[in-house]
Amino acid sequence: MADGHRHLLHAFTNPHPPNGASSDQIADGLFLNSLLSHLVTPQLTSLAKTSTHGSASQNTRGMYGQNHQQGHNSRINGAPGRQQAMPMLYNFQQQAGHPHQAHAQHHQGIQQDHGGAALMGHSTFSSGVLPNASPFSASNLQNGHASSSRGGQTQLTEHWAEQLRLHKDAERAHATMTEQHQPHFYARLKAAENRGIGGAALTGGDAGPSVDGEDDRRRPWSLEKTNKRQDWYNLDMSGQGLRVLAPPLFAYEFLQELYIASNRLGYLPAEIGRLRHLRHLDASNNLISELPPEIGMCTNLKSLYLFNNQIRDLPSELGSLHLLDVLGIEGNPLDPSLKQEIMGGDTKSLVNRLLLKAPVPIPPIDRKSIVVQEDVASSLERVKILTWNILCDKFATSSLYGYTPPTALSWDYRKQRIIQELHERDADILCLQEIATDVFREFFSPELAQGGYKGVHWPRPKAKTMAEKDAQAVDGCAVFYKASKWILLDKQLLDYANIAINRPDMKNQHDIFNRVMPKDNIGLICLFESRQTGARMIIANTHLAWEPTLPDVKLVQTAIMMENITRLAEKYTRWPALKDKKMIQLPLEEGEQRADVPEPGPSQEYRNNTDIPLLVCGDYNSTYDSSVYELLSMGRVAPNHSDFGNHQYGSFTRDGIEHPFSMRSAYVHLNGTPDELTFTNYVPGFAEVIDYIWYSTNTLEVVSLLGPPDRDHLKRVPGFPNYHFPADHIQIMAELVIKARKDKKMVQEPDFGSGSGDRRG
Repeated sequence: MADGHRHLLHAFTNPHPPNGASSDQIADGLFLNSLLSHLVTPQLTSLAKTSTHGSASQNTRGMYGQNHQQGHNSRINGAPGRQQAMPMLYNFQQQAGHPHQAHAQHHQGIQQDHGGAALMGHSTFSSGVLPNASPFSASNLQNGHASSSRGGQTQLTEHWAEQLRLHKDAERAHATMTEQHQPHFYARLKAAENRGIGGAALTGGDAGPSVDGEDDRRRPWSLEKTNKRQDWYNLDMSGQGLRVLAPPLFAYEFLQELYIASNRLGYLPAEIGRLRHLRHLDASNNLISELPPEIGMCTNLKSLYLFNNQIRDLPSELGSLHLLDVLGIEGNPLDPSLKQEIMGGDTKSLVNRLLLKAPVPIPPIDRKSIVVQEDVASSLERVKILTWNILCDKFATSSLYGYTPPTALSWDYRKQRIIQELHERDADILCLQEIATDVFREFFSPELAQGGYKGVHWPRPKAKTMAEKDAQAVDGCAVFYKASKWILLDKQLLDYANIAINRPDMKNQHDIFNRVMPKDNIGLICLFESRQTGARMIIANTHLAWEPTLPDVKLVQTAIMMENITRLAEKYTRWPALKDKKMIQLPLEEGEQRADVPEPGPSQEYRNNTDIPLLVCGDYNSTYDSSVYELLSMGRVAPNHSDFGNHQYGSFTRDGIEHPFSMRSAYVHLNGTPDELTFTNYVPGFAEVIDYIWYSTNTLEVVSLLGPPDRDHLKRVPGFPNYHFPADHIQIMAELVIKARKDKKMVQEPDFGSGSGDRRG
């Protein structure tokens, strides 16, 4: 048809009118010639001029010559002439007596002769020369779909026109592989592209998100320390006559493009959900009758071609593919309502429909409590602590969590699920992150008060620079505690940026101002005393910078936190004992009777700052191989640590970082066991442990831990939040005992019997 357009240009640019033409016809021809010269792009005009324009016989043969038909067929088959789509005039009405009045009828004949193949060269013409014209009509489309026309018929959408074009591409590829016996069609097609691939580092997710502001959150992504060379990302297994896909295929979890078209596959295995980096999947021209629900795990898919299969319905899990641009379904006996959703709208409207109508999945098996120590003396005081990043409402957007049904993503739903889980866990201490000021005051404080909790909250420092209304929405950290068991003695805010820029050894260094100061992360430090035993305990709660490109900033923030814990612990050893804890009581509700409580124990005294039991919790946005983990677990980081890079941070990069505490992550007790916790943050492209409960090993001992989520349930869950997990992080919880202190033992006469002494881990 491109040849036809070229001929049209030649005919109307001929300055010599045909014999017998009237002056009116000549004028009409000149007017039409002027109109076309304005509508046709300069590029197409130049293409027309560079063709066989000098042949005198070409104008006389016109569109009916042998060369024209041959040229049209070559473009249909993908010859060089198809590299540039040629705009075309459809439904053009000729003037009476015009020398080429059969032009429009000729092109209609070509469309009928070639069936749908004519669509290949003109899929985008409706937006070309004449925006309101369309090459498709119900009479010439072989599949009988309604078309766009000037007569007021149903408008053929651009998206469906593209669908039909891709369908014909798939049919042509299928013919090449089956009739011409040339398998691996797409590998041949991409040979030139793949030839230039060099060894690239494979990361655990996409390149990190670009952040223009603090509210442009924050999708965690993996930044590997060691480069894993990966030279290829696409695999073509098309045209092989395969009936089943072998399990080893799904070990290639790095694949981004997979071609399994033109085989005899009857189904896609559930293991397809392991290929979570897939962006393009072509399973056209098979015998597939249904899709597995696990297809919803492939949330990076942008194109999914299923042309010419036997699919009648689509699983609701397909609604999780929020990045999907093209779902190729032509040639399937698909449910008419689903097909119409794409024909009248586009792929995204169908995906949204499936997401909205998806049923609430069956709840997972409850997370069980895992006993770590069984032989624990009943006389030792126990403390149960929970930490959880609850996902602040302003960060829970559909653009970041498009795989989550809107109902499950709404704050009204999530906050009720969160408070329900907090009540069910019934921990003594709750360390929460990403909790906004208004949410703390208006929801969590009154709700948790029903369970006997009192709370402390600080927002991030940027709240100070905002109007009061805006400041209420700023998130921060909170610590809630059972007031019937614990008395709050002190609370301190750690503003990492402010502390850093005021340190004498750092305040004149550029890296502090350029890297640390822009991040307004905070930490809280609280000192509690047990009403029952008088034991004191330090609780720290923090939320560090999230960017994987700022490991030095996270390390500096952790170092500042540990420095302040060390300093405050030294101060707390000199704090006087409480005189009368009975006077420190909770107010009673009207008509409520105060319960009898045992006589409170006297306040315990501590000689060294490391003698006070210490629990450090929070979202550290750091994995086990990070410098943050190394500092907390080993107590030291060298000044030349790789996470510092070439940045300068005063004594930290001159002498290194140290702290005096012997600390351990509570969940290391499950490492290497079937109950090992493999993640605390679960989103597409990232599932790692970045939340921790650290405890001082000389004063505390782990008794039990909250186990991991149901792994079978996760096989069809691409990421959190969802109906059963209301945040993108999961809560972790540990029950510990405060070890008996040697310096508190009473001197007794030696007993050589079988009496048991104090058990120490």
